[in-house]
Amino acid sequence: MHRFMVWAPDTKKVVVKVNGRNFPMYGPDDYGWWRIDVADAVPGDDYCYLLDEDETCCPDPRSQWQPNGVDRCSRIYDQDAFLWTDEKFQAPPLASGVIYELHIGTFTDSGTFEGAIEKLDHLVELGITHVELMPVASFAGNHGWGYDGVALFSVHEPYGGPDALKKFVKAAHEKGIAVLLDVVYNHFGPSGNYTGKFGPYLAKALPTPWGGAVNLEGPWSSEVRRFFCDNALMWMRDFHVDGLRLDAVHAFIDRSAIHFLEQLAAEVETLSATVARHLVLIAESDLNDPRIVSPREVGGFGMNAQWNDDFHHALFTVLNRNPAGGYYTDFDSLSKLCKALEQVFVYDGSYSRHRNRIHGRPVGNLSRHRFVGFIQNHDQVGNRAIGDRICEVVGFDRGKIAAAIILLSPFVPLLFQGEEWAASSPFQYFADHDDPHLARLVSEGRKREFAAFGWSSDSIPDPESRETYERSKLKWSEVTNPSSAEMLNWYRELIQLRRSTMCLNDGEPGHTQVRYSEEQMWLRMERGAIHVICNLGDCKRPFPVSKGSRLIFASRPGLSLLDEEVWLTRDSVAVIKTSSSS
Repeated sequence: MHRFMVWAPDTKKVVVKVNGRNFPMYGPDDYGWWRIDVADAVPGDDYCYLLDEDETCCPDPRSQWQPNGVDRCSRIYDQDAFLWTDEKFQAPPLASGVIYELHIGTFTDSGTFEGAIEKLDHLVELGITHVELMPVASFAGNHGWGYDGVALFSVHEPYGGPDALKKFVKAAHEKGIAVLLDVVYNHFGPSGNYTGKFGPYLAKALPTPWGGAVNLEGPWSSEVRRFFCDNALMWMRDFHVDGLRLDAVHAFIDRSAIHFLEQLAAEVETLSATVARHLVLIAESDLNDPRIVSPREVGGFGMNAQWNDDFHHALFTVLNRNPAGGYYTDFDSLSKLCKALEQVFVYDGSYSRHRNRIHGRPVGNLSRHRFVGFIQNHDQVGNRAIGDRICEVVGFDRGKIAAAIILLSPFVPLLFQGEEWAASSPFQYFADHDDPHLARLVSEGRKREFAAFGWSSDSIPDPESRETYERSKLKWSEVTNPSSAEMLNWYRELIQLRRSTMCLNDGEPGHTQVRYSEEQMWLRMERGAIHVICNLGDCKRPFPVSKGSRLIFASRPGLSLLDEEVWLTRDSVAVIKTSSSS
């Protein structure tokens, strides 16, 4: 027997169709739910819903299995059938984490969870503690970034489906790696979304870049909030995922007494206590509002960490010799990077020229471990016109400098797939919409977007072309190339140093000092006994160090420490251990 339940508060009649047979459902109750028990329905059976007099067969908004795509019938899935063996696994503390973001479809040639499992040993050897998967919820078409998910409780079938995700998590845990999952709760994709037929999941009067905002405060919003909270709990409870990264929480419009993020944080805390596992929530937010990561007990929203875009923008602008427009105009000096390293947000109540207003507020005494730092991620690579990576933009030597600053900074570092060996393959924006009209709009919109920045339309990859997707796959064969092997060894050394040095795991505010010269373009980041000295200027120059200091390693061969100073050539970095206690 299987109990079918669906939320459809404004519907007069609901029928569930199971293996071709119709069963009228009972409801709605006071909360808008319809129910029926079907005696001979079992896992593996296909079903769909018929609403009122419409004969269109609609998949379940909470479907846990869409084996034939988001427009076809749902299939009953047994969450308890999988055999887990990770009962003793505990995720490492996020404060000690080194996160690796990857996209299942392009991480390997196969584009599947099974293929990704085969590369876990590479991540172990690199020193990765947490793998962060880009969204895996079902979306229209075969391939895409995943941010257009529409069946949020279902795992994208081309990746392998729900059991394959569980096998990946199980394998990662066996290797000692925690798994984080990117989820999108601020909008649904434009194709294959049936939620609007069932109830007011969206508030159309509240616009966002993707259409109406998710209904978090209007009529029936309690059950919409329940939908997203239940989804979050499912990933962590049933798929043993160790945490979630919440996409673009600044797009939430919620003036409720208890904000959706606060509600979610409280429920995840309860689940964590129930299953006796460390669970975390990481937000993406451009609000520069420390309340996002402040504890609920002091009036915050209770997220464990958030991405720090200001740090990325400041670092990228310093490294990029060619001036960048848009929001990068707010980060036009070395001083901005130094402020980010010391104070987290560059805009913390100061005036933003790009926004034409005062933006942000200071983070105060929050641990720097509540912020994730990076030079590459899916957005900052894939949302460039041709998806070029950092070494393509700023050069190999400055790519090494970026790695040293990221991995030795006070923030939790995040790498993007292939970054560790300066992968040559771009990561471009790609999609696979079945609707020809929508596909054309996406392709034309991408060209228009970058034409405004002076790009020729012929140079912009077509998102709907299979070639764009295939071009974005990592080329694992290049890992052994001399330059790739050099970069990979550089990343391994930096990660090992971070993991083995106490002062590099200190997130206390005020414990990172930065000195710099805007004119000579050098920067010195001091974290206890470890000093990271970067020369971004055109001239070779000396940097004094204390007596008894030693050179741990440098980005270029031949650099040495003599007579209490180290000479750095153009675009080089040295990591020094001073004689002071660590």
